[in-house]
Amino acid sequence: MAYVVDRRLNSKNKSLVNRQRFLKRYHNQIRKAVSDAVSRRNMTDMEQGENINIPKRDISEPIFHHGSGGNREIVHPGNKEFIQGDKIPRPQGGSGGSGSGDASDSGEGEDNFAFQISQQEFLEYLFEDLALPNMIKRQLVGSDSFDTRRAGVSEVGNPNQLNIVRSLKSAYARRMALGGKARRERRELKAELETLPESEAARRLVVEEEINRLNVRLNAIPFLDDFDLKYNLQVKIPKPSPKAVMFCVMDVSGSMTQDIKDTAKRFFFLLYLFLKKNYEKIDVIFIRHHTQAQEVDEETFFYSRETGGTVVSSALKLMAEVIEARYSPDEWNIYAAQASDGDNWQEDNMRCHKILTEDILPTVQYLTYIEIGDRQPQGLWHLYEHLQGDYADRFAIQRVRNNAEIYPVFRELFQKTIDKG
Repeated sequence: MAYVVDRRLNSKNKSLVNRQRFLKRYHNQIRKAVSDAVSRRNMTDMEQGENINIPKRDISEPIFHHGSGGNREIVHPGNKEFIQGDKIPRPQGGSGGSGSGDASDSGEGEDNFAFQISQQEFLEYLFEDLALPNMIKRQLVGSDSFDTRRAGVSEVGNPNQLNIVRSLKSAYARRMALGGKARRERRELKAELETLPESEAARRLVVEEEINRLNVRLNAIPFLDDFDLKYNLQVKIPKPSPKAVMFCVMDVSGSMTQDIKDTAKRFFFLLYLFLKKNYEKIDVIFIRHHTQAQEVDEETFFYSRETGGTVVSSALKLMAEVIEARYSPDEWNIYAAQASDGDNWQEDNMRCHKILTEDILPTVQYLTYIEIGDRQPQGLWHLYEHLQGDYADRFAIQRVRNNAEIYPVFRELFQKTIDKG
């Protein structure tokens, strides 16, 4: 039996229904492949699609085929060594399953089924079952974003906006108002004409002339007048568009190695992609700190090297100042992610507590903190752990040891729950 496998890319949405059915059927295998891809990919590749390999045994399907059927006579070959009841000795050599000898140029292997998912499908599987908490605010964005809506009818407009039904109703009402009295008089005269005898010819002539006069008057009323024309009124209103700002806060002191920064970068980028999937307008603010905090660009944020101690409150204070100056909580959905190895000047923890409770946590939609490394939790972790209990709806913390744990931790932070969904 011959099999035809179409390995072409799904160009221009051909066979889209079959593709969606296929993706749904092998959902678990695709989701596992996407999860593995997050751990091995570079940051610049995160928004691309993914090549998926599914073992052939997972896509095998039962088939119907014709059996031999009928009555058959079969002769089975015998042997000269064994009879019924004999025990067959174990084959000499190594245990089964271990190969030996030279490679062969014969035989045929079994390939996996390979196909490609698009960038959009990759992100759908990447963020499946995740939700942004407190996603409630909306703000009008820009005068160039408008939506056209119906706003009743108008007596002026373009011919292509003519409302035929409303125009005919207006014309009918006008004709009823202008000719109502004349039609009533005509009905009375016609009734009188029917009752007049033939002997009263003079009266009949007067009545007929009056009826003709009323007919002329009624026929002079136009069927459709310019006053009757009604046009659909279209108005432009600003189009509501959700927007968010994402604060990336990272410790760049001497204890933060490049490996730790790369791990933090993966987490920040996952959060950015997640916000981009849910919001149309996103601003990203990069704040790095050692003993002092700075707002910098992305390149400086991830790759500039610094030395010295750690004062976390300087970054939190700068973040609060930026929110107050440029991102009003009434207009923006504010998200923040902080990454650190846990180091902080011990006397600075109380300042961090004050800034978080008074200036940041009351204004943000969600704040996440990841502590990267294998060390025991430090004072900063214990401070955040205490705050998490008081602000469970908008503050979450997790520990991460390496890149492979970024995606599971991210899913834990943003999983759909009754409280967060």
